[in-house]
Amino acid sequence: MSVKRDTLNQLQENFLFAVVRGSTQEEGYEVSKAVYKGGIKNIEVTFSTPNAEKVMRQLSDEFAGTDMVVGAGTVLDEVAARIAILNGAKFVVSPSYNEKIAKMCNLYTVPYLPGCGSITEVTMALEAGCEVVKLFPGGLLGPGFIKDLHGPIPWVEAMPSGGVSLDNMDKWIANGAWAVGVGSALTKGLKDGGYESVEAAAKEFADKLATILAD
Repeated sequence: MSVKRDTLNQLQENFLFAVVRGSTQEEGYEVSKAVYKGGIKNIEVTFSTPNAEKVMRQLSDEFAGTDMVVGAGTVLDEVAARIAILNGAKFVVSPSYNEKIAKMCNLYTVPYLPGCGSITEVTMALEAGCEVVKLFPGGLLGPGFIKDLHGPIPWVEAMPSGGVSLDNMDKWIANGAWAVGVGSALTKGLKDGGYESVEAAAKEFADKLATILAD
């Protein structure tokens, strides 16, 4: 089995992606640790976080040998993709499909999950070798989009990001989500509750997922 496939299998097994947007490098690092402690193991450190690549390197080194999978989000070009990969990112996520990013990730056998909001974009991503696409913005598309997508393209694997909540996660899963990405819902209490609130929010999502899968 390829390294790329191994990574994808681990990402799907973990299922929940924490989309980390820190206002500082330290915040990005601490939020990542808090969500992992709360039970979310796929950590998507976005390039909107200052010195994001340093956060990726720090997490990759500190949590080597664990079930944490560190990746990069908000990757806008192939240069950022390469920087992320060289700093330990095991997957790359972008807000839209980018052919040059796809080629860079293929070169390093790293999974690329491009943001797609239409069947046309999904088809382009599949043609470039992307095995999983990010449905973005998830809140605008809605859970039913996955089911609609599986009509003409039943084999596509899709991960919604943006708009995923405790209240609708079951609907995304019921419609065939490969995984789900959670962002601002994890840090809504950060200002007043600190990193403990982030851990608690992550645990809520992890517990909710366990309940859904047990039904």
